[in-house]
Amino acid sequence: MIANLRASIAETSLSDQFEVTGTACMGGCDQPCSVAVRAPEKASWLFFNLDPIEDVADIVRFAQIYAQLDDGWCRSVDRPGKLASNILARLPAMIYRPAHSTS
Repeated sequence: MIANLRASIAETSLSDQFEVTGTACMGGCDQPCSVAVRAPEKASWLFFNLDPIEDVADIVRFAQIYAQLDDGWCRSVDRPGKLASNILARLPAMIYRPAHSTS
């Protein structure tokens, strides 16, 4: 899946916005393949049970949608293919806010 995603992302205008990397485990062991999509100050998504060939176009289409979203939140009807329902996790954006000094 990594090679297929890298090649498909490289064919789009997204190659400067997305990095495709691999990891040993994202907690979806019973339903591989898993894909995470995340960006600073946006909601993160973890999808599972994806086909490494058949679902790549939908993953790329979601990346295109995600790149346009200000906060990363996306309704299920707007996510292509299996990404509409095969969600292992959806996490709110982690935004760093420094603590205020009390002195």
